[in-house]
Amino acid sequence: MPEEMVVLVNENDEKIGLMPKQEAHEKALLHRAFSVFVFNKKNELMLQQRAFDKYHSPGLWTNTCCSHQRDGETNIEAGKRRLQEEMGFDTNLKETISFIYKAPFDNGLTEHEYDHILVGYFNGHPKINPEEVADWKWMSLEDIKNDIEKKPSIYTEWFKIIFDKYYQHL
Repeated sequence: MPEEMVVLVNENDEKIGLMPKQEAHEKALLHRAFSVFVFNKKNELMLQQRAFDKYHSPGLWTNTCCSHQRDGETNIEAGKRRLQEEMGFDTNLKETISFIYKAPFDNGLTEHEYDHILVGYFNGHPKINPEEVADWKWMSLEDIKNDIEKKPSIYTEWFKIIFDKYYQHL
């Protein structure tokens, strides 16, 4: 299987090239990404626990799903594709805020992303892909905020950043 490519962008989210995902993370180059936040009718956010054999942040809790847009793919198309691949369901998504963040990891990789937060609604049970996801749960935004303050080490670095940005946006 060929290595996944990411879309390198400038500070205006304009495409400046393509690069293998691993190389972009090793070089900490700015690239396009998206983060999906799926809520239920109680306004609880669906969190996923990353699979324990992921190459970074294994077993940590994070937003419903996130990844990188493929070349020529819209933010919504990418979000819907990855939601299906990781969580096994489809729902309508809408774009909300976007911003740049940088998060280094202990393994020498760095997330330096122009992130687009996509929001959707779903009231069923996901059919998680065990290669991607170990577990899932619903939590209120207040409970997440409090839990991140008490136990930051159980959450992905990017989720702590993007949750705070989204929470402030509300």
